[in-house]
Amino acid sequence: MRLLPVMVFALTALSALPAAAQFGGPPAVGVINPTRRPITESSQFVGRIQATDKVDIIARVTGFVAERDFVEGAEVEKGALLYRLERAPFEADLAAKQAAVAQTTALLRNANITLGRAESLLSTPAGQRSQVDDAQANQASLAAQVQAAQAQLKSSQINLDYTEILAPVAGKIGRSAFAVGNVVGPNSGPMSTLVSQDPMYVTFPISLRTALDLRNRYAAEGGFRAIQVRVKLPDGSDYPLVGRVDYMDPSVAANTDTVTMRAVLPNPLRAGSKPNEPGNRDLIDGAFVTVSVEGVNPVQALTLPRAAVLSDQQGDFVYVVDAEGKAAMRRVKLGQSTPAVAAILSGVTEADSVISEGLQRVRPGAPVNVAPAAPAIPAKG
Repeated sequence: MRLLPVMVFALTALSALPAAAQFGGPPAVGVINPTRRPITESSQFVGRIQATDKVDIIARVTGFVAERDFVEGAEVEKGALLYRLERAPFEADLAAKQAAVAQTTALLRNANITLGRAESLLSTPAGQRSQVDDAQANQASLAAQVQAAQAQLKSSQINLDYTEILAPVAGKIGRSAFAVGNVVGPNSGPMSTLVSQDPMYVTFPISLRTALDLRNRYAAEGGFRAIQVRVKLPDGSDYPLVGRVDYMDPSVAANTDTVTMRAVLPNPLRAGSKPNEPGNRDLIDGAFVTVSVEGVNPVQALTLPRAAVLSDQQGDFVYVVDAEGKAAMRRVKLGQSTPAVAAILSGVTEADSVISEGLQRVRPGAPVNVAPAAPAIPAKG
């Protein structure tokens, strides 16, 4: 009598199972027919964000830092004043060079008068050829001295101008390595680093075979110009703006058989952010990102849900239902696919019934109980 509740429970559980499971029938599977549809082909690579311009700020003359006119981490315009060095020694040197130019110019002026007087006397009994020759030599020497003095004056003016260190490009300025009062010079190392912000580069290695395939596939539409580049940020979010390929290395890396490709991406301020706020742009120089290379225009391809395609050591395959209602393995070759959609180049046709649901219960050569699968491919590839 104690076994009666257990028997009742077992009968109740058995009656809740599908008929095929109760009597050991073929497993139920969902099938779908491959369909032709437009698909945006995509290939993924690991890339790195690079600034279009990255400049180390280095002093060109030696002097004391008198002023620092920027906020660390702020964005500055091209030509903005970053540092000002002590100007007094350079102004004094410039004044001395100006005086030297004035002195040699006065001497040259007198030499020109002397030469003219000697030449006018040459046609008279008082004139001598040697006096003319001496006057010409003295005049030429002083003319050269004037040129040298003017060159030194120009050099002094350049050095004075170098006491104001300006931003060579627009971008975000980094930390200052020197405080006001420090002595800096050409050998002191970078005072700071200026990194451009918009646009940005993304560089990524791509196998030469894949690069040639992309070029040839879109040759009629402009080659690499018909390719668009999207990136996924380090936090896994999709960057909304699209980039374009603008450069490919002219040589192949011998150890990896890859070439480096580069795309340009816009990097505007984030909505609601300000130029001097930290993290005000999504793309940061040096960051690793996932790069997706896509065709601009979708192509027609035979497609299946990506979940219907399995892989082993020999490659990709699917299970189809043959004429006898049994599961059969079919090797397939995939084209450029997306995470949701697999583009099939060969192996199946539109007439095949491909198993896309219940794959875990399928065994090659075993009969299956077929039913239509729920739609698994989104409206857009």
